[in-house]
Amino acid sequence: MSLITVVFVAFGLAMDAFAVSVASGFAIKRLRAKHALRIALFFGLFQAFMPVIGWSAGLGLRGLITALDHWIAFGLLAGIGGRMIYEAAVIKSVERKVDLESIYVLLVLSVATSIDALVVGLSLSFLSVAIVTPAIVIGAITFCCSFAGVYVGDHFGHFFEKKIEILGGVVLIGIGLKILIQHLA
Repeated sequence: MSLITVVFVAFGLAMDAFAVSVASGFAIKRLRAKHALRIALFFGLFQAFMPVIGWSAGLGLRGLITALDHWIAFGLLAGIGGRMIYEAAVIKSVERKVDLESIYVLLVLSVATSIDALVVGLSLSFLSVAIVTPAIVIGAITFCCSFAGVYVGDHFGHFFEKKIEILGGVVLIGIGLKILIQHLA
């Protein structure tokens, strides 16, 4: 998998974390750099670690499904992308008071926004892609997007939130199609 593809996957995966960061930046009344740094650090680390878990799990399954790996990768990426688009377009946001200073809340948000990265790691395993570079790129891009997202949320509120999630979903579906076309050609 080329580095440019990894970067696009990373941006697609970072969109959930970016959207949550925007909402967090909007919710924090007296935003400080430590808030943005903490949120970005949690999201970036989880987004880097979850593909490694998925990739490791996929190693045991790879031999069983080599003939179908491109279809599985396409299905997983298209499913994730479709879900992101659906959730952004259909499901309404529920405004709640959430204590973003709480480590527990940050852990829950980090896991929730990185489940997709776990599935992508599984797909990368099926495609026999080494995981170190993708994990680092995914984590770094998520960190940067999340850090910026907190400040975007502080300044612009929820205006971009749904649009960013839709864009992330479209990117992941596009990458899934690219993988499928490359393997079928």
